[in-house]
Amino acid sequence: MADAGATLDLHWIPLGAGARVVRASGRLYEAGTALIERRPPRPIFHSALVADTAEGRYSIEMTPVPARGDAARRGVVGGGPVGCRLLGRFRVFRYEIRRWLDGVIPDIGDAVGGPVRVSDDPDEVRCVLALLPCVPAEVWGRDAAHAGEMWNSNSVISWTLERAGLAERVGPPPCDGRAPGWHAGIVVARRATAAPDRPAAAGGTT
Repeated sequence: MADAGATLDLHWIPLGAGARVVRASGRLYEAGTALIERRPPRPIFHSALVADTAEGRYSIEMTPVPARGDAARRGVVGGGPVGCRLLGRFRVFRYEIRRWLDGVIPDIGDAVGGPVRVSDDPDEVRCVLALLPCVPAEVWGRDAAHAGEMWNSNSVISWTLERAGLAERVGPPPCDGRAPGWHAGIVVARRATAAPDRPAAAGGTT
């Protein structure tokens, strides 16, 4: 299927947009981190991707696992434990990675700074889509990989973009903000002993 006009955009979404508890927790975390690092607090962002292809629009992000619904319908292609691997046997302590065709990112309307165009090359967009099932199932909120910071939604996005050779195109978050976990994804991606084979661009992604 031809992919004329294929694009890949990254969106910077304020942490906790639409979720008061998450927003408050994030502010407390950043306040403590800023105090330790002796600097003013900065806005915290998490990232999500939107890929437009010939067959439709893919919404790409990490989310908690909901209590109901069909994972296949949500485009789930991976996931991992939250907090501790042993707790990962329970749904509330698991996250999922979505590559959701014609799906939604609920808080994308709160994104700041406009979308960052990562690529308009069909092969690169296909490569990113094909890499998502390969994201390592690291423990969310922990630095089990010894990457220097915790693994989270930003790590999933940066890992995928780094393996596709596109991470350097993103640039920093807007508003002098921070994206905790971004560096962890880069570090883990670069640990591969050899460059990964690029997934075939012409194949499907179901």
